[in-house]
Amino acid sequence: MLPKKYRLKNTRAFEATYKNRHIVSDSMLTIYVGKEKKELLAETKFGFVVSKKFHKRAVKRNRIKRLMRECVRLCLKENHLKKAEKYMSFIIIPKHNALDSNLKTIETSFYKLLEKIK
Repeated sequence: MLPKKYRLKNTRAFEATYKNRHIVSDSMLTIYVGKEKKELLAETKFGFVVSKKFHKRAVKRNRIKRLMRECVRLCLKENHLKKAEKYMSFIIIPKHNALDSNLKTIETSFYKLLEKIK
């Protein structure tokens, strides 16, 4: 499970990240990137959004959220954020191609998108 200090929780934080409009995307995931940090010591926070449009069954929506959280947890554990560490927040949204994928494919997509971030 992703530790609390890395979770994006309140509505204002989500809105601020959406408002920044810096988006990277591929066939599996879309990542909204928040503002740059003023203090480099602050933790980067992650939010996960899976709407009912993605799949009507909560079981499927929860599974994809678990996979995305695990991907981020592994990334933080192995310290793979690199350039992305300078941003305050990220919101990760899956696309329909991610529905039947496994952890490895989501992880490669996530790392590829982290490389795209300026």
